[in-house]
Amino acid sequence: MSKNRHSIFKMFDVQSVFFIPVWRRVALVAACWIWAAFEWWNGGPGWAILFAAIGAYCAHQFFIAFDPPEEDD
Repeated sequence: MSKNRHSIFKMFDVQSVFFIPVWRRVALVAACWIWAAFEWWNGGPGWAILFAAIGAYCAHQFFIAFDPPEEDD
Protein backbone atom coordinates (compact mmCIF):
# COMPACT_ATOMS: atom_id res chain seq x y z
CA MET A 1 0.00 0.00 0.00
CA SER A 2 1.38 3.40 -0.90
CA LYS A 3 2.23 5.91 1.81
CA ASN A 4 -0.41 8.40 0.62
CA ARG A 5 -3.17 5.79 0.71
CA HIS A 6 -2.09 4.69 4.19
CA SER A 7 -2.33 8.27 5.51
CA ILE A 8 -5.87 8.60 4.15
CA PHE A 9 -7.00 5.50 6.05
CA LYS A 10 -5.17 6.71 9.18
CA MET A 11 -7.48 9.76 9.19
CA PHE A 12 -10.46 7.46 9.90
CA ASP A 13 -8.68 5.43 12.61
CA VAL A 14 -10.41 6.16 15.89
CA GLN A 15 -8.63 3.32 17.72
CA SER A 16 -5.98 5.68 19.06
CA VAL A 17 -4.38 6.28 22.45
CA PHE A 18 -5.81 9.81 22.27
CA PHE A 19 -9.30 8.37 22.85
CA ILE A 20 -8.46 6.26 25.91
CA PRO A 21 -10.06 8.77 28.35
CA VAL A 22 -13.80 8.08 28.34
CA TRP A 23 -14.71 11.78 28.47
CA ARG A 24 -13.12 12.37 25.04
CA ARG A 25 -15.12 9.54 23.48
CA VAL A 26 -18.36 10.71 25.06
CA ALA A 27 -17.69 14.33 24.07
CA LEU A 28 -17.05 13.46 20.42
CA VAL A 29 -20.16 11.30 20.08
CA ALA A 30 -22.29 13.90 21.88
CA ALA A 31 -20.92 16.71 19.70
CA CYS A 32 -21.79 14.78 16.53
CA TRP A 33 -25.32 14.04 17.68
CA ILE A 34 -25.90 17.57 18.98
CA TRP A 35 -24.72 18.96 15.65
CA ALA A 36 -27.03 16.52 13.83
CA ALA A 37 -29.97 17.77 15.92
CA PHE A 38 -28.97 21.37 15.22
CA GLU A 39 -28.87 20.72 11.47
CA TRP A 40 -32.21 18.90 11.55
CA TRP A 41 -33.78 21.76 13.51
CA ASN A 42 -32.51 24.30 10.96
CA GLY A 43 -33.83 22.36 7.97
CA GLY A 44 -30.70 20.58 6.79
CA PRO A 45 -31.70 16.91 6.76
CA GLY A 46 -28.76 15.85 4.60
CA TRP A 47 -26.21 17.27 7.02
CA ALA A 48 -28.21 15.94 9.96
CA ILE A 49 -28.11 12.41 8.56
CA LEU A 50 -24.39 12.72 7.83
CA PHE A 51 -23.50 13.86 11.36
CA ALA A 52 -25.85 11.32 12.96
CA ALA A 53 -24.13 8.58 10.94
CA ILE A 54 -20.69 9.83 11.99
CA GLY A 55 -21.87 9.85 15.61
CA ALA A 56 -23.23 6.30 15.27
CA TYR A 57 -19.94 5.10 13.73
CA CYS A 58 -17.95 6.73 16.53
CA ALA A 59 -20.29 5.31 19.19
CA HIS A 60 -19.79 1.82 17.78
CA GLN A 61 -16.02 2.22 17.52
CA PHE A 62 -15.65 3.81 20.96
CA PHE A 63 -18.02 1.74 23.09
CA ILE A 64 -18.41 -1.62 21.35
CA ALA A 65 -15.26 -2.28 19.31
CA PHE A 66 -12.76 -0.13 21.22
CA ASP A 67 -9.33 -1.78 21.50
CA PRO A 68 -6.69 0.97 21.47
CA PRO A 69 -2.96 0.28 21.32
CA GLU A 70 -1.13 0.30 24.64
CA GLU A 71 0.29 3.60 25.86
CA ASP A 72 4.08 3.84 26.00
CA ASP A 73 5.40 4.64 29.48
